[in-house]
Amino acid sequence: MTASVTADAELPLPVPEDVAGPAGLDRELERAVAVIRGLPRDATVLLVCHVNPDGDALGSMLGFGLGLRQLGFTRVVATFPEPFAVAPVFSFLPGQDLLVHPSAAPSAPDLGVSFDAASEGRLGELVPALQAAATWLVLDHHASNPGFGGVRLIDPAAAATSLVAARLLDALGVTLDRDIATNLYVALATDTGSFRYDLTTEEVHRLAARLVAAGARPAEVALRVFDTRPFVAVQLLATVLARAELDVTAAGGAGLVTSYATPADLERYGLPAHVLESFMDVLRTTEEADVACLVKPAGEDRWSVSLRSRGVTDVSAVAVALGGGGHRLAAGFTAYGSVESVLSSVRAALA
Repeated sequence: MTASVTADAELPLPVPEDVAGPAGLDRELERAVAVIRGLPRDATVLLVCHVNPDGDALGSMLGFGLGLRQLGFTRVVATFPEPFAVAPVFSFLPGQDLLVHPSAAPSAPDLGVSFDAASEGRLGELVPALQAAATWLVLDHHASNPGFGGVRLIDPAAAATSLVAARLLDALGVTLDRDIATNLYVALATDTGSFRYDLTTEEVHRLAARLVAAGARPAEVALRVFDTRPFVAVQLLATVLARAELDVTAAGGAGLVTSYATPADLERYGLPAHVLESFMDVLRTTEEADVACLVKPAGEDRWSVSLRSRGVTDVSAVAVALGGGGHRLAAGFTAYGSVESVLSSVRAALA
């Protein structure tokens, strides 16, 4: 059986020409600043990041929300689609008092801001509220973003959305205090793989230095986010790695390593699905495979598929072909069917 792929978004298009490149980004930054400065301080502001938020999505959103609070905005709320739960590794992030359940989000805010969402589909049930906002500001760094929203700060050259958020906070005159810096540092560290990935630029390190100077603690972040997991999660990791399969002929001979987890695995160990996110960091180290693929349960016969490349293969092209998106070295999509059919669709797209 062939896997059916959900259309989380329209087929991704290039970032629109009117906002592409430094000149376009500068214009959009000016527009964003003008919109925010023009709002009364009691304006309703809704901040939304993508479903199952990672460190970049959640950290960028909370850091920006705290920045707006510093500017005097009194009605700022933040949320993300169901399942509405912050991963335990991010439980220490400041500013979580901004969070409200998506059902409590304002239906027509004065300003809506989305973070790190490459498609509207990643924003789930909160899209209508963002569409109803007087202005919808998009902060993102995915090359596959089709260009939704009204003001679009989309920089595919940025290693993380937190870089885009920091630029806007700077332009607004926000001071990077310890709480804002902690959020942005977590966002930056997670999306750069602790500063190991290809897009770890000079700007990334400059911002990291500023954040540390403002009070972010790299050792604490590393311990909490990367180096701590319950023993049952270690057992689950062993189960997933035991299923790993290597095909050195796949991806045009570049090699493919795959594995998966099932709903029964999560039930057996009493763990939520988000614990699987870090497992890719181990799977992708396979020397003989340029591409790593991890299939994770996301509902009944529904799967979230993560793809990583060591540099030869553009996995965003694979993800786009299967209805998703992302970056050249990190991408993903959502599929329905059996695990076997999902993996077959990946192999076929890599051929």
